[in-house]
Amino acid sequence: MRATLIHGPFDVRLETVPDPTIVLPTDALVRVVAACVCGSDLWPYRGIRPTAAPHRIGHEFVGVVEEVGADVRSVRPGQFVVAPFTISDNTCMHCRHGVHTSCEQLGWWGEPDHDGIPSDAGQGEYVRVPLADGTLVATPDHPDAALLPSVLALSDVMGTGHHAAISGGVGPGSTVVVVGDGAVGLCAVLAARRLGAGRIIAMSRHASRQDLAVRFGATDIVAERGAEGVARVKDLLDGIGADAALECVGTKESMQQALDSARPGGRVGYVGVPAGGPELPIQQMFSRNVGVVGGVAPVRGYIAELMADVWSRAIEPGLVFDLVVPLAEVAEAYKAMDERRAIKSMLLP
Repeated sequence: MRATLIHGPFDVRLETVPDPTIVLPTDALVRVVAACVCGSDLWPYRGIRPTAAPHRIGHEFVGVVEEVGADVRSVRPGQFVVAPFTISDNTCMHCRHGVHTSCEQLGWWGEPDHDGIPSDAGQGEYVRVPLADGTLVATPDHPDAALLPSVLALSDVMGTGHHAAISGGVGPGSTVVVVGDGAVGLCAVLAARRLGAGRIIAMSRHASRQDLAVRFGATDIVAERGAEGVARVKDLLDGIGADAALECVGTKESMQQALDSARPGGRVGYVGVPAGGPELPIQQMFSRNVGVVGGVAPVRGYIAELMADVWSRAIEPGLVFDLVVPLAEVAEAYKAMDERRAIKSMLLP
C-alpha cells in the first residue's frame, strides 16, 4: 500500500510500504477514507523536532473496518469508524477517569504499540488498529461527502478544542479569549459557543480565519499581540480580562498571551503541543489566582458526545478543512499549511 513517511525538514514522501494485517486478536484492519495533516505534524516538518530516521506520520483518520481479530466485539467489518489520535483500551482506570491519553496501554500511531509491535500511521491507505474495541468509535452510518470533513475533525481538532474549553471552565455566560487561529483554536471557538459562552474573543490576524471564527461563534476579533493584545481584550471586557483563556498554539509567547488575558481568578485551558519553551510564571499565577489546566486532549472520551452534534449538523467543525488533496499530493498538503495558505489539509485516497 501507499503511506506517508517523513525523512527530515520539509521532506515528506508517499512511498510503498507493506500491507498491514491482523497480528493480534484485538486488532482491526481499517481502510482509510480520509486523513489529514495536523498542526503538530509541522513541528518535525519544520525541523523543530528532529527526525532521526525516516518514519511513518499522521494520526488523524476515519475509514471503514475491513477485518477484525477474533476478540474484537465493538466494531465489525463494514462499519465506518473514527480513530482518535491515540490508541487506548478504554477500560483501564485512567480511561475510566476520562484521560484516555494516559491509558495504561497507550499507543501512538506510527510507533510501536503497547506490545512492541509497529503500528501504522494515519496518512496512508490502510491501518492496523491495535486495541480496536477501545480505540475505534463507530459512527451511526457512513457519512456522505458533505459530512465527512466534520466526522474527520472528531479524530483530533474538535475534541482538542473542546478539551481546551472544558479545561478553561467555559460555561453559560462565560467570557472567553482564544489564543491561536489554527484548526484547534477555531474549534475551541466553536466549543466555547457550544458550551454557552456569552462573549468569545478570537485572536487572529488572518482575514479568512477571522471569518471562520465569526462563523463558529466569535463575537469579537483581536489582531494585536503582546501587551497591545491584552489591552484590547481588557477594553472589550470592561477592563477585567477573560473568565477563560484558551491556549491553542504551544509556544512561550502564546502561553504568556493567555495568562495575561485571563482575569484574576480566571483559568487558562491549554492544549497547544509544547514547542519553543512554554514556561509558567508561578509568581504571576499565585498573585492573580489564575489556574492553568489542560494538556494532551483525551479525545476518545469526547467523540460520542460531539458526534451527536456533528450528525445533527448542530456544529460543523469540518469547515476548518480549506484544502482537500489526494494522498498522492501529501507534500503539497504539508507545504500549504506550513506557508499558512491552508488552515488544515484533508487527504483523500
